[in-house]
Amino acid sequence: TGGGGGGGGGGSCGSGLGRRALASANDAAFASPLAGMRVLELASVLAGPSIGQFLAELGADVIKVENRKTQGDVTRGWRLPGEPSEGPSAYFKSCNLGKRSLALDAAGQSGRDLCRKLALASDVVLASYKPGDAEKLGLDAASLRAEEPRLVYAQITGYGLNDPRVGYDALIQAEAGFTHMNGEPGERGRPTKMPVALVDLLAAHQLKEAILLALWRRDRTGEGSHVHVSLMGAAVASLANQATGYLCAGKAPQRMGSDHPSISPYGSAFDDRDGQPLILAVGSDAQFRTLCEILGCGALADDPRFTKNVDRVGHREELKALLSDKIASRSRADLLDQLGKRKVPAGAVADMAAVFETPQAQALAVRAADGEAMGLRQVAWLGDGVADLQLRRAPDYGEHTMEVLTDVLGMSIGEVKELVAARVIDVRR
Repeated sequence: TGGGGGGGGGGSCGSGLGRRALASANDAAFASPLAGMRVLELASVLAGPSIGQFLAELGADVIKVENRKTQGDVTRGWRLPGEPSEGPSAYFKSCNLGKRSLALDAAGQSGRDLCRKLALASDVVLASYKPGDAEKLGLDAASLRAEEPRLVYAQITGYGLNDPRVGYDALIQAEAGFTHMNGEPGERGRPTKMPVALVDLLAAHQLKEAILLALWRRDRTGEGSHVHVSLMGAAVASLANQATGYLCAGKAPQRMGSDHPSISPYGSAFDDRDGQPLILAVGSDAQFRTLCEILGCGALADDPRFTKNVDRVGHREELKALLSDKIASRSRADLLDQLGKRKVPAGAVADMAAVFETPQAQALAVRAADGEAMGLRQVAWLGDGVADLQLRRAPDYGEHTMEVLTDVLGMSIGEVKELVAARVIDVRR
């Protein structure tokens, strides 16, 4: 099942990065950047949990609090057709490796007290309550940081701290403009959602950066922080050139399939003689000229409709038709080989099986000792001093309730059993 790791115990908020920095660089207990740090995850679905897994991969002890009333994170029940019904779902495994699961009911005072104590024994609290709910539970940033100023409280909302609406990735993709831009052009095209929860992941990346900066600031000043990101804010901040094309040039983006609004042929898909699709990403006039030479139509590079990128953008459909005819007579593998040798950017359209045949993807797949796939890493970057931590498998619901309450809060087994009898917590049997 993949062994230990993903954070052991250790480190309360009082120790912090400053204390940890005094450890010897050779100390095995601190082989990972966040070893000795504790994170309390009061979040569900994808955005918050993906941050939790990211921190676990860097060595933090991440305790995932799951709602006893709903029998855990809702994604435990999000299964693909034919997926086995036992154990964590494949969706749940996408963002919950390396964590410990604690099941409790925070609606009552006893459950809230447990959450508060765990928060005060942590370095980071990761919360995705909608505005106002954390305050009702006494688990908001102001209340917790009043008791422990060194605490870093990281919060995700849908639309901001003053907007009570719940945020859903599919809705915010639509409301932030992504769905309007995505899809085939013309009457045949319909607004199309991205096939992954893109907004959740964008917000998660924003808050990961904020958390790491807050920990760095705490190391320097001794003070924690309340950091926040909204799904809507993260989505709009990621509109990039599509937004500035509207703001600065007055051009509202429309659906274009996989074409690029200001470069051509860039992102366009073409089929080879066997119907195998490939993508061109020609970003310069020199690359276009080389492409034409390889395709045996060098005169196109001197055609005034296509000489410069701005010309190619203006005559996009004519150019695509001409290139389609040429590419349709070629073998994808041979053509990509020739383009690669001449440094013309192009690539095959790969399905998931082909993706995970690549060494880059294989390096990110997390597997148990017997080779069984457990999930996917969040940390894709490499660097000095970062250990390749062996992660725990995604936890079963309430798997670590007894362990967390006895080890972190020092409760006796008898006290834990009383909470089970009172239906405050669940302990996996």
